[in-house]
Amino acid sequence: MEFAVDVRGLTKVYEGKVRALDGVDLRIEAGRVFALLGPNGAGKTTLIRILTTQLKPTSGEAYVFGEDVVREGAEVRRLVGYVPQEMSVWTDISGYENLLIYAKIYGLSSPKRREIIWDALKKMGLSEVANDLVKTYSGGMIRRLEVACTMLTAPKILFLDEPTIGLDPSGRKVVWEELTSIRKEYGSTIFFNTHYMDEADLYSDEIAIINEGKIVKLGTAEELKRSVGGEVVLFSVEGNSVNEDVLGKVRGLSLVNDVIANNSELSVVAKDAETVLPDVMEVLRVEGVRVKKTSITKPTLDDVFLKYAGTRLESGGRISEVRKVRGRIRRG
Repeated sequence: MEFAVDVRGLTKVYEGKVRALDGVDLRIEAGRVFALLGPNGAGKTTLIRILTTQLKPTSGEAYVFGEDVVREGAEVRRLVGYVPQEMSVWTDISGYENLLIYAKIYGLSSPKRREIIWDALKKMGLSEVANDLVKTYSGGMIRRLEVACTMLTAPKILFLDEPTIGLDPSGRKVVWEELTSIRKEYGSTIFFNTHYMDEADLYSDEIAIINEGKIVKLGTAEELKRSVGGEVVLFSVEGNSVNEDVLGKVRGLSLVNDVIANNSELSVVAKDAETVLPDVMEVLRVEGVRVKKTSITKPTLDDVFLKYAGTRLESGGRISEVRKVRGRIRRG
């Protein structure tokens, strides 16, 4: 079995005190689509930057297709493509000109450049706007152009740091349709992190949850959902009125597998949600916790993330920030 990524005991400490990665072990099979989920500051971007040779680890080992990211950095860079969160194209020139610059940076031979560039534009659905200024592109078109730039060298593994953040649902769908097509054609491995749970659920073969620099759970989307156990009863309550005493009493009820409180939400995982619902409501009534709304669902990746990371994955503020920054860049 060939591994695209093989990480062993990887640690990264900034300025001697901030532990961004804390003994990460991870193996990803070649040809897979792998999603990394985690709260802001959990170590996602640090891990990607180490695997793409931008940062050196403090300790531990990391290999990309068997090449050591520290000792064999040049070989690793020939294998990888990288799309960062930040905009990586110029907006005051055309899409074709952007690709031409990257082709020269990558050292593509002059006779083949034009053919390779047009092939990349076609694959990403940008051939009709190839000669338009990038500042006239939509957010989704810019993201696809950035992916096209990395595909010029047909990388064995593509690292995507928040590939569709800030895009509307239709733009996100188009980007993923193109990425799926690239994966099928080239057999590339895709490693991405995201704030969108539906992306991880729909497109990944395997998902890891990272929190405080550690991988806390790993598996397929379905395996992770099953690990929550049973059904989820979600209570929306007034204020932060669920204290440890209330949590303890709810956990003590029969058929309750797990209880998680997050701000004004209480999630109860139970073998039989309908049976346990009246018992939980009675505990909350006696304890003076006012319930505004309840719902019963099968476990989702949001529930998985809450269970293992202890919080919901909030994306609103981050998405708004990215949209503003990218908008300012496009306007010059």
